[in-house]
Amino acid sequence: MATTDLFSVADKSVLVTGGGRGVGEMIAQGFLEAGAGRVVIASRKAEDLAATAERLGRLGDCVPLVADLSDHDECQRLATEVAEATGGRLDVLVNNAGANWGAPYDEFPDAAWDRVLDVNVKGVFHVTRYLTPALAAAGAPGAPARVINIGSIDGLRVAELDTYSYSAGKAAVHQLTRHMGAELAREQVNVNAIAPGLFPSKMTAHMAGHEDEIAKAFP
Repeated sequence: MATTDLFSVADKSVLVTGGGRGVGEMIAQGFLEAGAGRVVIASRKAEDLAATAERLGRLGDCVPLVADLSDHDECQRLATEVAEATGGRLDVLVNNAGANWGAPYDEFPDAAWDRVLDVNVKGVFHVTRYLTPALAAAGAPGAPARVINIGSIDGLRVAELDTYSYSAGKAAVHQLTRHMGAELAREQVNVNAIAPGLFPSKMTAHMAGHEDEIAKAFP
């Protein structure tokens, strides 16, 4: 049996938050290349989102929706628009949108906590909660809908950088995943998290020293 038979996403509807660039853009591309029926990408940066949607649109049906997921009302609006775009059925939700903030321990500002936790934790919860009806509509016994939360290795270990709110927030994502997973299993919705390390992308090029490689991969 081929991997595509075991993990087929053919004709599935997918939302990737933070899909305008970076890891989210890679995830959206992967779903389209694997045959997903419609992939919605969401981001607060309209210009990046439009450019990515144009590029990914050559691979399949890619719908861009602008939303700032640090804001509760924006999460609710996004969920409404996604449900409309997918006919009220969402097979896969990838909660990838995230924010980061680095500052020395004795200078770490309160604003860093508000900004990062609003997106990385509260945004994950609100988007999932408001999309639960669409996820439940797509889920069935033996073929559940899927929520994939993008955590981080820094949520499981001591971070090397001075990103206190980010590592704490990603640790919260991993625990929130367990909690929501127990709740949504009864709705035929599976909730899981992954913990990536550093991925080469436009967002991390300055950290990893691979600017030229990224420019070629994501012109």
